[in-house]
Amino acid sequence: MFKPFYIQPRFFYAGIGIVVLFALSYFVPMLFFIAQLSILVLVVLFILDILIVFIGKNNIEASRILPDKFSNGDQNLVEIEVKNHYPITIHLEIIDEIPEQFQVRDFKINKIIASRKSETIPYHLKPTERGLYEFGNLNIYAASVLKIVAKRYTFNTGSEIPTYPSFKQLKKFELLNINKNSLDYGLKKVRRLGHSMEFEQIKDYVLGDDLRTINWKATAKKNQLMVNQFQDEKSQPVYSIIDKGRLMKMPFNGLSLLDYAINASLVISNVVLKKHDKAGLFSFSKNIENVVMAERRNSQMRLILEALYNVKTDYFESDFSRLYGNIKKHITNRSLLLMYTNFETLDGLERQLPYLKAISKSHLLVVIFFKNTEINQMISNKAETVQQVYDKVIAEKFEFEKRLIANELKKYGIHSILTTPEHLTIDTINKYLEIKARGML
Repeated sequence: MFKPFYIQPRFFYAGIGIVVLFALSYFVPMLFFIAQLSILVLVVLFILDILIVFIGKNNIEASRILPDKFSNGDQNLVEIEVKNHYPITIHLEIIDEIPEQFQVRDFKINKIIASRKSETIPYHLKPTERGLYEFGNLNIYAASVLKIVAKRYTFNTGSEIPTYPSFKQLKKFELLNINKNSLDYGLKKVRRLGHSMEFEQIKDYVLGDDLRTINWKATAKKNQLMVNQFQDEKSQPVYSIIDKGRLMKMPFNGLSLLDYAINASLVISNVVLKKHDKAGLFSFSKNIENVVMAERRNSQMRLILEALYNVKTDYFESDFSRLYGNIKKHITNRSLLLMYTNFETLDGLERQLPYLKAISKSHLLVVIFFKNTEINQMISNKAETVQQVYDKVIAEKFEFEKRLIANELKKYGIHSILTTPEHLTIDTINKYLEIKARGML
């Protein structure tokens, strides 16, 4: 019966005040009577508060409302529904046992709920790693307006929830799947070079149409200008290749580069399928894993989401030779390969360059690697000491080497994207849509 009984800090503060009054009564005798009266008042209020809070059972009902799954790297809504069956307004202190991955030790919500009312209390959690998250009990401490004692209510609402790659970004970038005849792709305009050879229809000429597409036979029949309209070629295979090596372990805003690549792969796969192409996926380090062959079917996004959820790594050294052998053996049709990896030095690239060149002979390869944002920040800061000048020069050297890597890839006809983690998704989408618009695949 004493387990749910908790004395509140206000009781001890009042006790300390009474002790002070007794101490002062040695110098001011009249305070002795006030101190004695205060003890009596405190005891009466203490008993009264116990009667108010502890009479009756199940005066508080509560439950935790969770989504089906969390989205990694995003704010996820969690709700606590509380019902107050007390005949008075009650003060609540809510302590939810959230998963240990968040490392939050002081989680607490204070709420006042009127008599016979219910309320939904929302809060948000931002996971930074994929996997299974386990919630514990929901603890609620109920106190009256006196706040002398509190009764603890414990609700066994323990539950597990998986954290998947950032599926919330799918809605965020849904606007990029625009009308097929529009010239706006992603967040920038792409100039079309020629057109694909997949014929769609003959339509009336309007100002701005390519004069080279005029259909002279149709023009002669209708006695007005008619043009051929073409559409982007469809059903082209597009693979997201994720490097799980040690260079992808670098953190940025709580997420590793690997998780940024996983989130971007999910979004680009959705865009690819919306564009009527085939989306595929696999990851590599020492071995080739999480393989989803490029297809366009109703269950493809579910397969890709599950494969990305199950990407696990010990961050070994990546084996590009094994990657080349696997691509040569299993991907026989010319495909667009979006490779998420990272190179910090030109020497690191040159070790893998023979394999990248061999892959690009049969496929359209886009190497996506990352800017070091910490180095860029160091470069932008003003140097005031000799040590800071030295650090800034070294940082500029590394930043320049990143640009050299991009130029080296371009020299061998390999496309590249040098981006920051927060702009990875949109830069990848723009590159894919640019390739589609230019008919390069």
